[in-house]
Amino acid sequence: MSDRYAVILAAGKGTRMKSKLYKVLHPVAGKAMVDHVLTSVNNAGIDEVVTIVGHGAEAVQELLGDRTSYTVQTEQLGTGHAVQQAADQLAAKEGTTLVICGDTPLFTAETITRLIDAHEQSGYKATILTAPADVPTGYGRIVRDKDDHVMKIVEEKDANDAEKLITEINTGTYVFDNALLFEALNKVGNDNAQGEYYLPDVIEILKEDGHAVGAFQMDNLDESLGVNDRVALAQANKTAFKRINEKHMRNGVTIVDLDATYIEADVVIGADTVIEPNVYIKGKTVIGEDNHIYAGTTIRDSIIGNNVKVRSSEIEESEVKDGVDIGPNAHLRPNSIIDENAHIGNFVEIKKAHIGAGTKVGHLTYIGDATLGKNINVSCGVIFANYDGVNKHHSTVGDNSFIGSDVTIVSPVNIAENAFLAAGSTITKDVPSKALGIARSRQENKEGFWNHLAISKKD
Repeated sequence: MSDRYAVILAAGKGTRMKSKLYKVLHPVAGKAMVDHVLTSVNNAGIDEVVTIVGHGAEAVQELLGDRTSYTVQTEQLGTGHAVQQAADQLAAKEGTTLVICGDTPLFTAETITRLIDAHEQSGYKATILTAPADVPTGYGRIVRDKDDHVMKIVEEKDANDAEKLITEINTGTYVFDNALLFEALNKVGNDNAQGEYYLPDVIEILKEDGHAVGAFQMDNLDESLGVNDRVALAQANKTAFKRINEKHMRNGVTIVDLDATYIEADVVIGADTVIEPNVYIKGKTVIGEDNHIYAGTTIRDSIIGNNVKVRSSEIEESEVKDGVDIGPNAHLRPNSIIDENAHIGNFVEIKKAHIGAGTKVGHLTYIGDATLGKNINVSCGVIFANYDGVNKHHSTVGDNSFIGSDVTIVSPVNIAENAFLAAGSTITKDVPSKALGIARSRQENKEGFWNHLAISKKD
């Protein structure tokens, strides 16, 4: 097998997106389009990757890091001109070169590998990846001779009426003999409607020089979708989410409604987890086995253990350990850790707090910047007042303590193990072990107040 190279075209701004965000950085299933492309290329075992950047070059490089090398196309003069920018890195090398667009996020590593394998086994000097299209509008057409050999690719804006009726389209992905590719690029002209240097012209040049050119046709068009506007972006997301969901289901995850569940590309989910409709699982979330994620839940960049129930809640950048029960309508904000068999009930908000094993936080409570031990009962309406207007402060509550309803803990305070906090108290001082902390005004009853009130109303 010869050395394998790839050139990713990611220099265009994407004016049809009508966006301040550069086209290849728009996300599909939670990952930028160009990141999807590079991931598939890397997974296909390519030896060296060069990404052509232009608009948004710094942002693209920051995203992709050292997984690829880069070259800048300072002036966008067409796809042929873009590939030529990689000459310094690749032109002198022998091997096989894949050219792929950075706005084609649905290509898989398997398809790329099959394409390159077919090219190398055939002996072609160039292989075009094609697909059948019922409505080929907007795509370059594959023109074949009477013996079904590839003659040329013609862009739609340069096609005649007969060529526009062709339904085999160019996906914009190619494999070339590397040395011949850069040799032919030097011969490409710009005598066309756009005054640009088209990469497909390399096909005609190679044929004119007597080299064999072939095509590798995919079964359908979906995987080759190029995203040029928001409509195509939505279509790519729909296809990507469906593909991801099917992968998880084949791995033992139950997804109740395939079309109403949104799991991003890097999510990991264990077997026998059940996911109800209208659930969003994002980022680098890892979910264990035997969980139940109920309808209306969003989980982002979090770790969920086994046998966890999450009911219509939101979890962000947090860790939930085995046997935890969350929701409905709870919110775990970043840096929260919920230990085994704890309960986080309805309308509870946790932020930058560690909740110990077996602790129960039932409802209508805010816990921020705190460490709670094991087997604590947190009653309704408890507030950790952690912000003084300038700084955040941390409080701790020891194991087996009891926090009564409507308690406000004004941080920083330390509540020792086995302590009791009386309902309605505002706690501003430390509470020792086995003590009752109570801080509220003494009740006073005004006898006869009703009669006084009735007289006042009559007057």
